[in-house]
Amino acid sequence: MAPWIKYLLFQIPGWIVAATILAVLVHWESLPTWLGVVCFCGWLLKDLLVYPFFRRAYEPSVTGSARLIGSRAVAEGDLAPTGYIRVRGELWRAVVSPADQVVRSGTEVEIVSAERMEVFVRAVNAGLSIGDAHSSTSKVS
Repeated sequence: MAPWIKYLLFQIPGWIVAATILAVLVHWESLPTWLGVVCFCGWLLKDLLVYPFFRRAYEPSVTGSARLIGSRAVAEGDLAPTGYIRVRGELWRAVVSPADQVVRSGTEVEIVSAERMEVFVRAVNAGLSIGDAHSSTSKVS
């Protein structure tokens, strides 16, 4: 469900309470009808104007290993097909995808999916370690 729909659904009880109180005040002639309508429209406008400030509270949050998807990391040891990678200063258990590949230590990898405390990676530079990639580019120059 879209965040703005969640926000509006959450506001409906407040609108009902405000409309009820204003209707009672208008019925008791404590409040002119035009002022009751203006107050209710102001209440609705207030809810619409504050939505941008509260929008993030209604969006689904991504936490844990799912936040790492798309990130780049470096293999800390050979991944054949499992091993460890360092991403954002943390060590994570990684599995090479597809499983028949071997990624050498020092190779830059990209996290393609995550499940629980394990991430699935693919080599970015076709199996070259970072040191090999620098030496091969310096030989070409």
